[in-house]
Amino acid sequence: MVYRRTPKVQARMESQRAAILDAAVELLATHGYGGCSVAAVAERAGVATGSVYRHFPSKGELVAELFRQLVTREVEAVEQASERPGSAAERVIAVIDTFAARALKAPRLAYALLAEPVDPPVEAERIVFRRAFRDVVAARIAEGVREGTLPAQHAPLTAAAIVGAVAEVMIGPLTSGGEDDVGELATFTLRALGASDAGHP
Repeated sequence: MVYRRTPKVQARMESQRAAILDAAVELLATHGYGGCSVAAVAERAGVATGSVYRHFPSKGELVAELFRQLVTREVEAVEQASERPGSAAERVIAVIDTFAARALKAPRLAYALLAEPVDPPVEAERIVFRRAFRDVVAARIAEGVREGTLPAQHAPLTAAAIVGAVAEVMIGPLTSGGEDDVGELATFTLRALGASDAGHP
């Protein structure tokens, strides 16, 4: 006999799952991955530790699901930025500026997303994020090459190099609070694209 949850039980389970994820986001944003233990999440969510494991078999799986949700949101934000009016190079800069600004608003959370040592399931989601970010940038580069506003180049490779550099540069500001290097990202990106940086602030 197959047990089926009633709508009321299903709604309660979904509500509990949402509360667990909300608690995990709060802990990740304040204490990072290291402070986001299953016991801490359960306490913050007001549920038993066993209830967390009922939804997620491990801390890694819990945070991986959290990463999927957060990454989707971040990718949507940079995709919107990439569609702003302007040249292909200006659109790439809009993507970089948007990513950096959003990261600096929640530095602890952004550091966890970008660079903090994590378990394999979470690292897999981090790679998905990098590739999605790269693809957004690569699409704009390819557009610039087709239009003749950027020199011929391998768009995915250039995009991967830019995304990797941006992630590396952001680690300092996210961990120390300084933002000096962030302002240079636009100039670096324009030069990496082979576009003129003249007149860029």
